[in-house]
Amino acid sequence: MSFRCIALVALALSIVSPPAVHAQDGPVRQELKRVDLDGVPGMEVVTSITEYKPGDLLPAHFHHGVESLYVVQGAMVQLPGKDPMMLPTGAAVTNLRGVTHGGFRIVGDTSLKLLTVHIVDKDRPLYDTPPK
Repeated sequence: MSFRCIALVALALSIVSPPAVHAQDGPVRQELKRVDLDGVPGMEVVTSITEYKPGDLLPAHFHHGVESLYVVQGAMVQLPGKDPMMLPTGAAVTNLRGVTHGGFRIVGDTSLKLLTVHIVDKDRPLYDTPPK
């Protein structure tokens, strides 16, 4: 994957925009495993598969820890007011603690499938919405 493509993916996932709905778990995320982070009290590791269908919105949100994701199936995504762009299969992205990302809609006819690993505070929600 070229540097330009990686930069576009990072930009798409890090744009700060107001969410249309609160970033909460829904039927799109299937949690595969949740375990305590060994040696680090109060932290846990959560592994999930998430599928966003065409027309779905991935609201702007942040995490109370680190999110690492792998694009299992790429799809066209569109940020508000921007042209659609491809989020390609095979892209790997890391979102740092407290950094707002998302805020785009899945467009076209292909679902976006992500494998995510979150290393987050155990006593906080997995997703949170940015302050307005």
